Amino acid sequence: MNNSLDNTMRTSAHGQSAPVAEPNIAKEPSTKPSAATTTVVGLFVILTVLAGMLGPVQSTVNGQLGSVIGDGHLAACISFFSGLVVMFAIVLPQKKLRTALFRLPSQLKNKTLPWSYFFAGCCGAVIVLSEGISVGSLGVATFQTSLICGMVISGIVCDRLGIGVEFKQALNIPRVLGAILAIVSTILVVYPVFTAPHVIVLAILPFTGGLLAGWQPAGNSQIGHIADSMLVSITWNFIIGFSALTIGFLVRLGLGHATFALPTKWWMFLGGPLGLLSIALMALLVRKLGLLLLALASTAGQLIGSVAIDLSFPQLGHTVYTMTIVGTIVALVASAIAMIPSRKIGKGTESA
Repeated sequence: MNNSLDNTMRTSAHGQSAPVAEPNIAKEPSTKPSAATTTVVGLFVILTVLAGMLGPVQSTVNGQLGSVIGDGHLAACISFFSGLVVMFAIVLPQKKLRTALFRLPSQLKNKTLPWSYFFAGCCGAVIVLSEGISVGSLGVATFQTSLICGMVISGIVCDRLGIGVEFKQALNIPRVLGAILAIVSTILVVYPVFTAPHVIVLAILPFTGGLLAGWQPAGNSQIGHIADSMLVSITWNFIIGFSALTIGFLVRLGLGHATFALPTKWWMFLGGPLGLLSIALMALLVRKLGLLLLALASTAGQLIGSVAIDLSFPQLGHTVYTMTIVGTIVALVASAIAMIPSRKIGKGTESA
């Protein structure tokens, strides 16, 4: 379970995956999968697409929360708090996990854990903060497309620099093309509102969150390894994200630039738990599909779900332009191309 969670967080944060080890195949003349196997894989792909749709649902909840209480920053704090409550309920009753969680600060003090990894939860805070601030104005489709495009570029760069992966991967034509298409996709989804400068600025938020997301899996993996539990790693991410957001909000509150308010609708507290549910489902599904297929199917689910939400709920006030759909398709193509594994770079081959 821990390995699956680690792999899943690597996949979902980058929007791509590392090469998957090939399963042991019996030495037979034909390796063509049976019809039953193909059907099962197809079923799990559909389930993964549906699980990927939880991302846009979470963005919608956090976006609506930010709009209702009039403060996207406070909305992000509430979302992180609800997720943290769930993780505490899972981790604290278990002595081994509780001990590992409370030991983490000392790991920073004795330099067992690099400080940059220690604060990896801030990356998630940026994404949730951008949900609370920008989804209400951008719409779910534009937000998710900008986020995923940032993740595609981040994944390519992190793979090339060896951040969070065992081997560096050389830049090749497909990966460069994937990065270019990601940028083109972002421009396409923003183009219909190009005359509204404030909307352009808002679109930069999820794109930046996507770029930062490449660093987070490295921290998650390191913390999970030290604690011997990805549940502890996820909990620590929520603690750091919630702390950073709350400190910032308290400063704003003290300066008189914010007011505290809570939503009256219960479903607006579900942003954090929805994110956790998505992670759990991906951890289960990755065993059936492998990282590459899981990443592509979940990305498709995110993009399809985003457009579906904006089209199905016009009362949210999010217009789906033709360019929005085109940009979404381009983003999916960019993700698929960027997932193509390139040549691994080992020690002594940096010039490759």
